[in-house]
Amino acid sequence: MEEEDVDLQLDEMELVAAAAGYYYHALLTTSSPRYSFPNGLKFMSQVVDFSDDLFRDTFRMDKRVFHSLCATLRRHRSLRDTAGVMIEEQVAIFLNVIGHNERNRVVQERFRHSGETISRYFNLVLRAVKSLSREVLVPPHFSTPDEILRSRRFNPYFKDCIGAIGSMHIPAHVPTKDQSRFRDKKGHLMQNILAACTFDMQFIFVSPGWEGSADDSRVLRAVLTDPGQNFPPIPDGKYYLVNMGYSNTDQFVAPYVGTRYHVREFKGANRLPWNSKELFNHRHSSLGIAIRKSFEALKTRFPILRVAPQYAFHIQRDIVIAACVLHNYIKREEGDDWLFLRINELASEEFDYSDSQPDAQSDSPVQVDFASSRRESIAAAMWDDFAGSTVVLSPFTQILSCVNPNDKLSSFILRVR
Repeated sequence: MEEEDVDLQLDEMELVAAAAGYYYHALLTTSSPRYSFPNGLKFMSQVVDFSDDLFRDTFRMDKRVFHSLCATLRRHRSLRDTAGVMIEEQVAIFLNVIGHNERNRVVQERFRHSGETISRYFNLVLRAVKSLSREVLVPPHFSTPDEILRSRRFNPYFKDCIGAIGSMHIPAHVPTKDQSRFRDKKGHLMQNILAACTFDMQFIFVSPGWEGSADDSRVLRAVLTDPGQNFPPIPDGKYYLVNMGYSNTDQFVAPYVGTRYHVREFKGANRLPWNSKELFNHRHSSLGIAIRKSFEALKTRFPILRVAPQYAFHIQRDIVIAACVLHNYIKREEGDDWLFLRINELASEEFDYSDSQPDAQSDSPVQVDFASSRRESIAAAMWDDFAGSTVVLSPFTQILSCVNPNDKLSSFILRVR
């Protein structure tokens, strides 16, 4: 082949390559309607026209609360508007992630930003929301809570109670070297979270990041002995309700061990308590269930807490704190919004899912005696009032009260009674 023929063939190949390159470039830069997404500003402009239900489902809060939150973060200067991303869009990115457990790639497509931009604003908003914790997660009022004052079942017996304490286990993503410590009793990798709340489901204190293998009582003792945890001081004579996974002390009142406790255990033929300990446990459970309801509302609003997100562990801890801050912020701004109403409408037995084991007492004999004496006096006063206004049936009589007299077996039982 002569040299001129070779040059001509190369020229033709170059033309083909150039045409292919042009076609590929046009394919990438021409948006097909099927795969088109609005940019972040366009998406946020569309948000204004969202129905209330769609807005709530997208951002896990009502429009007014969303704009109030953005205004608060702007006023505190913990976030700032940038040339391409306003604070409202930054917050929207964050809420899309924790409110739907959305992956970075999905959020990129929705807001039309790079993965680096999405990650950067997620972390900025996470820090900004967490910074509100000192303002939003605050100690309760030390006067008797309204939820106790308004109930003849709780007042005056629990008049000195200021809240409830419990633990929540959520999936955790941790390095291999730490996994043995984070495995719970069922072998799952879990993060143990200690929290305290008021009876209107507002968090007072939250301490995330504990190992899934850690006993609840040990975590509480570690928190109380660590000044860096900033657990709010408990005034003399006041106390929190705790479940049987904790020691019974003067500041943390636990139920009686070895006695019916959960609300679901007081159903059907066993609906009435048989003695002062059962009555105390039943009312203790009915009041202390506020912490379980708070946890359920938190995980329902922010489903990222139900999975193990692929973030560094300190980010996983911070997400828990930020979720609690947003939970309280919504509660204060909106009161009982759609989710709080739904949680309150659920039957109490829906929240009887604690499998905590009784804790071995580690306090001094004097402390144990004082705590036991106070619990006994509360239970006795409660039982005296209950027995004086109620016909207390024996266990056998309670069973008989539920039988059908028209049934042959029931009729036989009634005759031999």
